[in-house]
Amino acid sequence: MVTTPTETATSPGAASSVIAPRRVIGLTLTKFLDPLPIPPVITVPPHEKRCQLEITMQTAYTRLHSELPPTTVWTYNGTSPGPTIMVRRGQRLQVNWRNEITGSFPVKSVKIDTGLPFPLPPAGPGRDGVDPRPEVAALPPWTVVHLHGAKTGGGNDGWPDNAILPGDSQLAEYPNDQRAATMWYHDHAMAITAMNVMSGLLGMYLIRDDEEDALGLPCGEHEVPLIICDRNLDTDTGGNLTGELLHKVLILPEPNPNNRTVPFTGPFTLVNGVIWPHLEVDARWVRFRVLNASHFRFYQFELRDDNDALIPGALHQIGTDGGLLPAPLALDQLTLAPAERADILIDFGAFRGRSLRLVNNAFDAPFEPGTQTPNPDVMQFRVRNTPVCDPFTLPSTLSPSFVRLSHDTPHDHHRWLVLTLIDEHPETWEMVEVDPPASLPVDGIVQVRLADGTLTTLQRVGRTFKDAANFYISQESWEQWRILNLTPASHPFHLHLVQFQAISREHFDVTGFIDAAGGTQTPLAFLHEGTLDPNEQGWKDVIRVNGVPAPNGVPTGVGEMVSIIGQFTGASGRFMHHCHILEHEDDGMMGTFIVMPEEVMVLESSNTGGGHGHHHIDRTPRRTTLWDEHARFHPPR
Repeated sequence: MVTTPTETATSPGAASSVIAPRRVIGLTLTKFLDPLPIPPVITVPPHEKRCQLEITMQTAYTRLHSELPPTTVWTYNGTSPGPTIMVRRGQRLQVNWRNEITGSFPVKSVKIDTGLPFPLPPAGPGRDGVDPRPEVAALPPWTVVHLHGAKTGGGNDGWPDNAILPGDSQLAEYPNDQRAATMWYHDHAMAITAMNVMSGLLGMYLIRDDEEDALGLPCGEHEVPLIICDRNLDTDTGGNLTGELLHKVLILPEPNPNNRTVPFTGPFTLVNGVIWPHLEVDARWVRFRVLNASHFRFYQFELRDDNDALIPGALHQIGTDGGLLPAPLALDQLTLAPAERADILIDFGAFRGRSLRLVNNAFDAPFEPGTQTPNPDVMQFRVRNTPVCDPFTLPSTLSPSFVRLSHDTPHDHHRWLVLTLIDEHPETWEMVEVDPPASLPVDGIVQVRLADGTLTTLQRVGRTFKDAANFYISQESWEQWRILNLTPASHPFHLHLVQFQAISREHFDVTGFIDAAGGTQTPLAFLHEGTLDPNEQGWKDVIRVNGVPAPNGVPTGVGEMVSIIGQFTGASGRFMHHCHILEHEDDGMMGTFIVMPEEVMVLESSNTGGGHGHHHIDRTPRRTTLWDEHARFHPPR
């Protein structure tokens, strides 16, 4: 039987087609003035095994702050963020994502050549007299939805090229046969993911199961989504904020400014679509589903009291991207990279009648370490003075089914990715192990000396998203992937389809990599073990592969390698791996992998003589960028 889920709206700040004017007040906005909006909730009836749903993308107007004029946004069902979709494990949900967006593109985009060396000052509001980029203003509403974290077939995963224009629909089916988890959906259109997400196309998606139910966690009004991102706004000729979304990025100076664009960060922090909101809570346990939906900004969340003192151990994390942790973790700080999620509990019982703040204590990447973001405040909690009876007790065990993986976990294959910065343009290199060449350096050859002394020679077989697929994977197999970062930037690495566990961090001397040669002159030598935070050892679909910042632009020569293990189960087809810094993703820091039944792999391999190009020599010319003003290649070097 096919049914239509019920939808309830609880957001006081929901977008609408008509909105009254407000005065403009310059560049100053009052913090904690507006209540936190709660996105509408779509609940799939628990008794239904299959269900259909239509969600419409449409243009609307909203207030990012009550002191701002209205902002034009693109929405799902008229709100940004879109509705929170709730399903139970095993319920198959078919969603018709219908594109009915009208009007011009709602985001202005500028690139500012500061002429300043690294580190750059933070980007403030306004365009600094620079005209908006006409190629961005001309963008059509070309959209495709990716359900981030979902085990679903390649045809339902939101492949970037399979975007649609207004009047058309994208039909996707989600089996939801996976652990209870905090997931999210967002636009994933090729070359314009950053722009479309900034326009407002994102929302949260929650899966529940029996193991989660048994914990009796806070629910209803005491379970709150926090979709957090940074944004920038344009100004008028008088220097007043207009409310218009601004994608303002800064450019480093010569030698090659076109490829030295720093990904977007903004001075305003939005939670559920509102700048610096407040939330009234009861003096009891409250559950928060936290998502870092920023393009590039990393957050290090802390809870501070009304005297600005840190409340130690206040953030009790119970879940990661892919579901429940084995036991709760009491944290002073919670670090989230772009696209990471955290399921946390906060006990407000000892703070009746007081106000607390959630702040970001991370330095303002990509700026000088120690330089805090210009506006560290994220939101305020106002604890009601009314006594409440809260029966909830934090359990000592969360997920009895949780199994911790390790390097000893049996796996069928291992793969290598190398993250590089060629001419200041980030690339993901797909690598295979080969015999060492007669001499080094060789373009596309990277040698690594592992912790046990083993010398491994890697050959690049893919470097751009337009390259042929190199990674063919047997469905249901377990694989270990090693991601080696040779850049000073940290990259949140995301794998579609798979929930994995990070099993190690290791640091390497990477001074042997010669950028101009595109390979190593001497092996990259193991230095020492790194540290996996306790809350990084759960099920994940995004993992931070940290870079070592380059103070004053001088690299330290240390790189990091993260190893992950996951099972490619539940679906087959064509999928992606990529950096989740949205500008890096749009620049082509992505790759393809194909999952197929083992029986098909065997037959296909015999037909092609061992095929799939696993030992194919990469003879493609080296390029400085993939998507330059939307897919125009630079000439080969």
